[in-house]
Amino acid sequence: QVHVVESGGGLVQAGGSLRLSCAASGNIFSPNVMGWYRQAPGKQRELVAIITTGGTISYADSVKGRFTISRGNAKNTVYLQMNSLKFEDTAVYYCKLLDRRAYWGQGTQVTVSS
Repeated sequence: QVHVVESGGGLVQAGGSLRLSCAASGNIFSPNVMGWYRQAPGKQRELVAIITTGGTISYADSVKGRFTISRGNAKNTVYLQMNSLKFEDTAVYYCKLLDRRAYWGQGTQVTVSS
């Protein structure tokens, strides 16, 4: 069984920064892809950033230059450094692990006040 747990959300003023963390544990296959998605009220869940075990990275256009995804030294951990936050970044942020199937975390709320 695989568990995915996010942490690090919170309330921040526009222009501020937050760092999200995600740790996956259990019987995880490699190679795999880990990533961050977000869902704002009334909107569909959207991709924010993903990173493969080989280090290939992809970002949504809306966060390029502001957010940075990275893998941790511990196996199957991933971080999202979010800088220059905007009101429209407000959402529940979910971590996803994709190996032979997809596993999702419970989500962490990020609220950016204008």
